[in-house]
Amino acid sequence: MIQRARLGGTDLEFYPLNDLARAGIEDPSGLPMTVKVLLEGLVRLAETGVTEESNVGVLAHWPAVAPATAELPFLPARVLMQDFTGVPAVVDLAAMRSAMQRAGKDAGRVDPLVPVDLIIDHSVQVDSFGFRDSYTRNIQKEIERNRERYSLLRWAQQAFHNFSLVPPGMGICHQVNLEYLAKVVQVRDIGGKKVAIPDTLMGTDSHTTMVNGLGVLGWGTGGIEAEAAILGQPAYLAPPVVVGVRFLGALPAGATATDLVLTLTEMLRKHGVVDKFVEFCGDGLSSLSVPDRATLSNMCPEYGATSALFPVDQQTLRYLEVTGRERDQIDLVERYTKEQGLFRVDGAQTPKFTELLELDLSKVESSVAGPKRPQDRVALPDVWKSFTTVFTKGPKPEPEAISRLTEEGGPINGRATVAVAAKPEATVENGSVVIAAITSCTNTSNPSVMVAAGLLAKKAVELGLTVSPYVKTSLAPGSRVVTDYLQTADLLEPLEKLGFFLVGYGCTTCIGNSGPLASPEIEAAVTKEDLSVVAVLSGNRNFEARIHPLVKASYLASPPLVVAFALAGNVQKNLATDPVAHTPDGKPVMLSELWPSQDEVNAVVQRCVKQEMFKRAAVLRGILTGTEGAHRHRPRAGARGCRRFRHHRPHLTRGRDPGGQPSRSLFDREGSRPLRLQQLRRAARQP
Repeated sequence: MIQRARLGGTDLEFYPLNDLARAGIEDPSGLPMTVKVLLEGLVRLAETGVTEESNVGVLAHWPAVAPATAELPFLPARVLMQDFTGVPAVVDLAAMRSAMQRAGKDAGRVDPLVPVDLIIDHSVQVDSFGFRDSYTRNIQKEIERNRERYSLLRWAQQAFHNFSLVPPGMGICHQVNLEYLAKVVQVRDIGGKKVAIPDTLMGTDSHTTMVNGLGVLGWGTGGIEAEAAILGQPAYLAPPVVVGVRFLGALPAGATATDLVLTLTEMLRKHGVVDKFVEFCGDGLSSLSVPDRATLSNMCPEYGATSALFPVDQQTLRYLEVTGRERDQIDLVERYTKEQGLFRVDGAQTPKFTELLELDLSKVESSVAGPKRPQDRVALPDVWKSFTTVFTKGPKPEPEAISRLTEEGGPINGRATVAVAAKPEATVENGSVVIAAITSCTNTSNPSVMVAAGLLAKKAVELGLTVSPYVKTSLAPGSRVVTDYLQTADLLEPLEKLGFFLVGYGCTTCIGNSGPLASPEIEAAVTKEDLSVVAVLSGNRNFEARIHPLVKASYLASPPLVVAFALAGNVQKNLATDPVAHTPDGKPVMLSELWPSQDEVNAVVQRCVKQEMFKRAAVLRGILTGTEGAHRHRPRAGARGCRRFRHHRPHLTRGRDPGGQPSRSLFDREGSRPLRLQQLRRAARQP
């Protein structure tokens, strides 16, 4: 059996997989990275007596058929939760403590044995939109609706060891995981010694796989399995089937990571990867940044695989540095993965996979997916055809069926609408885009597509283009860093001028929290005429009525294409050949005139996405600097409140919303950090 060894250049120990060959078991060097990570975990469980040592040899001989008696237990290094799925788990733990207390036992013995991070991100809804105070109003409404749930989670943070809580308004759980929580290599105390192990996790959200883009193996699971892991009980896996995807070349000009993931989803759905592990390889990986990779791993549930792992390489180390990880941690990742055979380099031999597919990145074209399923990729010229194939064109609504919207632009009956001038001919019909949302974890983790959306909006504003008032526009980034670099690049203002105001940091439109349409009149017209209207979003799922009960068709698109379709106002136009819109003097504007070049995007990303932005995320600073120990241990007796909720107190600037009422600005005096609500702090301090 493998014995621990000293990791060179450190005072840590690790389990060297190369010792399997020296022990005469098997040379693991040709195994996929996925299998190597599972193998290392199996070695540790065998050492503690959880499984037989013979099972290590079974997995080491992969892909040889495993004996029927073989067991492959897996215990993750940590567990990730979001609020919808995390609350039931916390309730179960609380119930177990109550049972212990009733039995006269020590209730404190019920405690997570595996570190748990819970991020509140699934409860915000786009009730308010179209003006600068939308973020403030939406998070205020979120707290009003969820006060009881949040009180429970605040109690859990104080009551349990190994339990970390990230409050609402901080970002989407998967992007927070990618930017702050994931370490790639963890250090654990095993038998009184500090031991380096791979960072692995199970999450109670299907898109937990997003972190696979950073080289961290993890996947989504059910609440019962996650609770078992929290309490130290491993999951038992079937012998893994690992499908390799070899990337060749590089993406062409005009193609984005979103176009690539839609192409990949279509390809893997056709091939069939359900319940299989996917792993990427090939020299083409060097052209893909970690945010690009995270986009591809994020949609793993849409193509049906268990996980979609990118190996650790120079791009991984670069991302860790940009996001402000400590130099010691980055050095540890490099030392450990190279010593353990988990580090990829160009020209390396392709691992032996169960199956191997290839994808030429240079063949990827601009596209969307819809109108009902994420795997139904559609090239831009064919969007209208895809729509009419599923939804008949039907009659146009009567002119009297809907207001001409000439008075739109401010709150109507307390419901905000897009603050743009209405065109006299603006009416809703079949194929009208009524929701255009830059949202979801899939794309808002990627600076290249977010900057591209801002640059496209900037060019549109310079040409005098506007968005029809029946289009509900919203911007819900995955983390606060997004608004930091958009603000620094002077791209937030043009997005706002087209109605893409910040509405919150969390899962919104993508999970159905899209809120009402732009006005009650529009909803009435859609209902009365039974219109087939459209949502365009930068999300990952678009099943009918998921986005909004009245919206039958939804298309997944890159953030710049979301802006383009908002300008177009409908999906009847062929954006490849027809004008997106017309200037105030009637001049047609083509998408090619608005679309930024890759050089433009790269220049802004290089100039504006800075390490200090990640370090400036005040509420998450403890996670980033490694000082999170305080929230991993029980608070002192009599401690009140939640220090995470009370941490950030920015200067409040005053302004006016479109209705003329005083409002707080989105940004503090430095113009970089979105505001926390006083009410959020008050709610957190309530007993």
